[in-house]
Amino acid sequence: MKTLLLGTACALAFLASPALAADYAVLGPDYAQGLEKGGAVETSAAKDVVAKARAALDRPPGAIPKLHTEGTLPGKGIREISLKAKQDQPIVLNLALAWRLTGERAFLDQAGRYLEAWAEIYEPSFNPIDETGFDTLLMAYDLTEADLPAATRAKVDRLWRGMAVGYLDAMDAKPKNFETNWQSHRVKLAAMAAFQTGDAKLIARARAAFRAQITTNLRADGTVFDFHERDAIHYVTYDLDPLMMAALSAQAHGEDWFDWKSPVGANLPGALDWLAPYAKGEKVHVEFANSKIQFDRDRAAAGQKEYAPHPWDVSNGVGTYALASLMAPRYRGLRDDLVARTGRRPAAWIQLHDRFAAR
Repeated sequence: MKTLLLGTACALAFLASPALAADYAVLGPDYAQGLEKGGAVETSAAKDVVAKARAALDRPPGAIPKLHTEGTLPGKGIREISLKAKQDQPIVLNLALAWRLTGERAFLDQAGRYLEAWAEIYEPSFNPIDETGFDTLLMAYDLTEADLPAATRAKVDRLWRGMAVGYLDAMDAKPKNFETNWQSHRVKLAAMAAFQTGDAKLIARARAAFRAQITTNLRADGTVFDFHERDAIHYVTYDLDPLMMAALSAQAHGEDWFDWKSPVGANLPGALDWLAPYAKGEKVHVEFANSKIQFDRDRAAAGQKEYAPHPWDVSNGVGTYALASLMAPRYRGLRDDLVARTGRRPAAWIQLHDRFAAR
């Protein structure tokens, strides 16, 4: 059993067991038990998860050896094949959630098939934009690992260890775009995979990588490097969301990364507070109007309208403030206001937490 000694108790009971840490990335034993106790299964979020999971029970996994969409235009290279394969990512998390919500073995078995298929065939490229969606597989494994066959666990454990080590080694070498959102996604995958292994040395390296990215990417005024480079709030949330997933993983194991400040005083709450007036509608920003990146213009010319100049869609802040609300209750009001104004809802795993935590 992979284990990790806890320091302080976790502030979020749904994420971590209060006594011993286990080999999970984010969703600890208390989260699984919360789903199993009933009540949440009757919510619209749970019904939607179970319906989607049931529809996937006869769907074969779409694992492929390599994923590549980063830097590609529609119809070019293996983009479309990769997008098809990436459909597995939300499916496997739905299957894992449905297993805990209903106790139906078919959901567990199918989740195991998906996880094993990817563990057997996938060859990590350590391109964080291509691989960022593996966080859903990590969370699915959190909810199923204890009940999967030993042979399946061994294969999946190798994938996570390889991903943790590979991304940490890559960051040590100052890779391409080490100051941008790329590094934020590297940090997320490295941290989640490191905590999933329970390896204290890997976790220490992930902690250092997180702090280095906060220092490099976030500024004292709350802006992020990518905002100045891309002139787009799209890339603000694309930086903050993976960093918050890494911080959430740490908090699940009793560590506070969320509030950690760089030498100039930059941290995640500061960046979220900078973003808040835009999310509230008090300020408006025209996206990509002055981007320094030619590829943004290429994508707009290829018909990807989201990269042409346009006002930032505030609904894209729902996911960001939903994650923030799990670590700082003061963001719940803004999260709920965004949901009410836009109709967009947080990810199902967050909605389910809200349901059983309120009981």
